[in-house]
Amino acid sequence: MALLNAQRVTKRFGGLVAVDKTDFVIEPGMIASLIGPNGAGKTTFFNCITGFYRPEEGSINFNGHELIGLRPDVITTLGVARTFQNIRLFSNMTALENVMVGEHPRMKATLLGAILRDRATMNEEKRAVKRARELLDFVGLRGHDDELAKNLAYGDQRRLEIARALATDPKLLLLDEPTAGMNPQETGAMVGFIRRLRDELKVTILLIEHQMKVVMTISDRVSVLDFGVKIAEGSAASVQQDTRVREAYLGKEYGQ
Repeated sequence: MALLNAQRVTKRFGGLVAVDKTDFVIEPGMIASLIGPNGAGKTTFFNCITGFYRPEEGSINFNGHELIGLRPDVITTLGVARTFQNIRLFSNMTALENVMVGEHPRMKATLLGAILRDRATMNEEKRAVKRARELLDFVGLRGHDDELAKNLAYGDQRRLEIARALATDPKLLLLDEPTAGMNPQETGAMVGFIRRLRDELKVTILLIEHQMKVVMTISDRVSVLDFGVKIAEGSAASVQQDTRVREAYLGKEYGQ
């Protein structure tokens, strides 16, 4: 059974069709990649899944729930989390505080409880701190609890953003260019880390990625968008050999 089933999703901006009748299915436990040239509609498709954009047509079903029309925070509570191409951390908050923000949708404390500091609220906060530290440890940021996010190295900021997403307890994690700006060593470490997310935490992964070596190494299935249209889908090897994909990336003369 599909975890995510998107059918004929269409998103327009005025006269521009950014995503055009796109079908997409991802099964539980999969690492899937969404690739395509700049401006192909990849991040727009992510934004449709997570509720930042509302498609004009189509349906997006996640784990039995129709997502179109739901607020982003509701979609998060259903089990969809994401990171961004441009890192979006709370730069003047500590690493620990950033992860605890991600835990907020799962917490039950009320405003009154927070003011009165009753036992239930205090116990929940202790559990949240413990969980946040466990996630920082998991992503390789042990000992950075009290460090401001803006003072972390670039690669560590990427990992912190993933930790914050994991704090929402997702079933599906959308990663938007997780290796962007990384050197080869950092990239290799991130590939291994993404596999750990799937294998150890049982999180299904959908990523946008421009580094083809990463895509071909890690993906169970690859889908290709070009001008908002899905032009190819399949194994990494089959997509790599597809003429339409080579044309989209390199120009028609290279695809012949």
